[in-house]
Amino acid sequence: MWDSLFSTRRVLAAVLTLIAVLFALGWMTRQDVGELPYLRIIGGGFIYNYRVSDVYYGFTAVVLKPIPTGAIVEAAFENPGGGPPLVVRQRMGGAEMTRFAMRSPPVRGVRAGREYHVTIRLLGRKTEQPFWSVEKTYVSQIDDDIVPKEPLTIGPGYARNPKAE
Repeated sequence: MWDSLFSTRRVLAAVLTLIAVLFALGWMTRQDVGELPYLRIIGGGFIYNYRVSDVYYGFTAVVLKPIPTGAIVEAAFENPGGGPPLVVRQRMGGAEMTRFAMRSPPVRGVRAGREYHVTIRLLGRKTEQPFWSVEKTYVSQIDDDIVPKEPLTIGPGYARNPKAE
């Protein structure tokens, strides 16, 4: 009875049917790499380091599809203190670079609840012409008034800053 139920032909037919169904499911649910954006921003926001009297904001990105080697990532951070955007650039290293972070230079004038815009662009290696861009906004939960004007500590050992007393 078992010999006729599990014959070689039936097992082979069942395996081939299962492979065909799995292939069809995979084909229908696949996502074309060409349709993906180059980057996905997975986090970001404001950082307040009261110890060294530093405020900045930034983001972390994951590479979703290959970026040409030598391309430049440019982030233009809105300046909370007013004036032109704060522009930061980083050259992409190649296929091994799958995740990276960028941050603004130190900023002042951050207000709670206000949106601050960042424009992220990918520029060509030689022409520096943009071939992809995305806009992000970040909102701080607190004003930067909580950060002292002078660092509370100085040096690698966090020695007390005599000016901050």
